[in-house]
Amino acid sequence: MKKLVSALLLVVCAFMALPAQAQLQFGVKGGVNVSKVKYDDGIFASDNMAGFFVGPMVDFTIPIIGLGVDGALLFSQRGIKANNSGVKQTGLDIPINLKYTIGLGNILGIFVAAGPDFYFDFKGGNKFYKKEKATVGINVGAGVKLIKHIQLGINYNIPLGKSGEVGFGEVVNGVFKNYDDYRTKTWQFSAAYLF
Repeated sequence: MKKLVSALLLVVCAFMALPAQAQLQFGVKGGVNVSKVKYDDGIFASDNMAGFFVGPMVDFTIPIIGLGVDGALLFSQRGIKANNSGVKQTGLDIPINLKYTIGLGNILGIFVAAGPDFYFDFKGGNKFYKKEKATVGINVGAGVKLIKHIQLGINYNIPLGKSGEVGFGEVVNGVFKNYDDYRTKTWQFSAAYLF
């Protein structure tokens, strides 16, 4: 019984020590969005279109186990290009990822990350298309940490609902009568500097 109590006491002390060693870093993150639109019925053709993102980020890591959370508040521009016409979605992107890092010494670490992504669009649509004001997606990504301050990563954002609607078919009073749902799937290539 004494050995069991001693072992439990040791485990409790270890968990109490972990937060004291946790690392909280703030930084700046930026990169490129490459978006592709998927239409429900396939009437329109879409190509990849680039945009950018930039903003502050926070990274919280427990070094011993390599588990952590990162989040960012990003000004983000996502492109939509259909039938040779382009539309830029400009808004606020808030990704929050659970991150697992495998450290290879103090110089290099490899991480995988996943979590929700919240996107709030600044602009509405027009008579040809409508955009959702807020969308939720799932991020899946990986990357490397260099010298504890630089992160290079790649993310794929998968929307959980529609991103908006595009008009097609009959036009009544200069406005499309019918709209088709679309989803914006986005690759993100990022670089971050943590202070």
